[in-house]
Amino acid sequence: MQQVKISLESLKRRIAAARGDIPSELVLKGGQVVNLFSGKIQKGDVAISDGVIVGQGPVYHGEKELDASRQWIVPGLIDGHLHIESSMLSPSHLAAALLVHGTTAIVADPHEIANVMGLDGIRYMLEQGAHIPFDIFFMAPSCVPATHLETSGATLAASDLKGLLKEPRILGLAEMMNFPGVLMGDPQVLEKIVLFQDRVLDGHAPLVGGYDLQAYLSAGMGSDHESSLRQEALEKMENGMMLMIREGTSAKNLDELLPLVTEKNAHRFCFVSDDLHAEDIEARGHLDYVLRRAIRSGLDPATAVRLASWNPAGYFGRRRRGAVAPGYRADLVLLNDLYEFDVASVYKDGREVVRDGRLTWSGPDAHKASPEPPSPLPIAPLTADSFRILHPGGKARIIELVPGQIITRKSVGPVPSTDGFVTTDPEKDLLKLAVVERHKKTGNIGLGLVRGFGLQKGAIASSVAHDSHNVIVAGVTDAEICAAVEAVRDMGGGLVVVQRGEVLSAVPLEIAGLMSTQPIHTLVPRLQAAKRAAVRIGCPLDDPFMALSFLALPVIPELKLTDKGLVDVNRFEIVPLFASG
Repeated sequence: MQQVKISLESLKRRIAAARGDIPSELVLKGGQVVNLFSGKIQKGDVAISDGVIVGQGPVYHGEKELDASRQWIVPGLIDGHLHIESSMLSPSHLAAALLVHGTTAIVADPHEIANVMGLDGIRYMLEQGAHIPFDIFFMAPSCVPATHLETSGATLAASDLKGLLKEPRILGLAEMMNFPGVLMGDPQVLEKIVLFQDRVLDGHAPLVGGYDLQAYLSAGMGSDHESSLRQEALEKMENGMMLMIREGTSAKNLDELLPLVTEKNAHRFCFVSDDLHAEDIEARGHLDYVLRRAIRSGLDPATAVRLASWNPAGYFGRRRRGAVAPGYRADLVLLNDLYEFDVASVYKDGREVVRDGRLTWSGPDAHKASPEPPSPLPIAPLTADSFRILHPGGKARIIELVPGQIITRKSVGPVPSTDGFVTTDPEKDLLKLAVVERHKKTGNIGLGLVRGFGLQKGAIASSVAHDSHNVIVAGVTDAEICAAVEAVRDMGGGLVVVQRGEVLSAVPLEIAGLMSTQPIHTLVPRLQAAKRAAVRIGCPLDDPFMALSFLALPVIPELKLTDKGLVDVNRFEIVPLFASG
């Protein structure tokens, strides 16, 4: 929601209401106000006019007054690092899903859609988040494409990002994943840092420490959400980083990092989600879930709330947000229970958007058309023979899933063949894996082998494949693999499960092949049906599509597959499927 500048007359009314000379528009009476500056909980009234808190005290009167005497009043929650695309919800539908959990603002990195559609994708996200009772701020993607080892839909150089500086909701440069490029002084990387030098520069530096961390920080990086080890996080925080404690769907660091937070250093931490799937939002919540966990672990409630409101607001330079105090935006959450963070009502700019835990905002308008026609995906013609692999003899490199992790292991071993071509072996959990280029109709198909999906028949495919989001598929037969890719292609992107040429389940993701046009209550049952279909063909994984999506990410060890071929991540180069010797 765009912030409207205050007029002279509005300012006069605000001051008069604050002094009690005129009634405020709304007064929340007698609530337990959580003061993030003192850490105290103080009983009092909260007076609101023109979307702003004008006063907090015992004697305010309003044109409308609501009894809050049995409730706690806290600021709206702010997620400082979230990829909207990972929820598979459009920005407006995600906003509707998060409001009921007390979140009123997020800072998003549109890295995924930018890898598919470039600046058009970023503009689409900006438009979708512009006129809703929820604040979506963005960071300019820093790594599009993520690597040279894959084909993405776009390339964004510093010159392409320059126009984004004029957009007030672009707060800075998103996570600089190419930390080796920073350390080695890559001119293309440094140009982006120089361009955004007066804005927030988000970091991304897993396990980076010592002199390398000092060099990375000297380039201006201000935060890190990739810390997984306590000592690693402590070093980063003590060197000035805003330490973002991540608790998402695939990466969960709360238990490891929360003990670092103390009374003296609490201002240097905040809570973020990074990647959070729609199913998790519906099942457990958003930052409200993280706060419940943190408070149960012993963190003072006021401090916990501060890590999800005031701290991220301050880091991103969002003045007058993230606290319940005069002059601050009236983004407020009323709780039935502070310790359980039980959301009763939510106010955005002083207007009620959630009552009794239910959305009162009517939700997004009829969904606007996708920024490009949603189907079919631009994929070169395919046949089952497109997925045949010649067997030259010898042993092959095999990607092995690691349960619950996005890293993989590399193994080398014999694989079966028929008539000189590789065949799968479901009994030994050996499947074919393919990545099909879907942006430029190049005809690129990367072919490999994978263990860990457990399929006994059929194939699963997805157009969500980090970071370039080509179509990725794992399956038993070439015909089923081809049918799965064609099903994804024909519906303009999405998730499918195929058996003997029949589509058992499909989840359309019409927006760039990444997001659905449907609200969360419609999308989640479809996702659950797709998982059940995967179980029917033998897959034991809790989330097979998430596991599949990361097999194309060539920056996470050890062995991955892109449309250009098999990537040995430790060597950071394409390697042949069959090992020599």
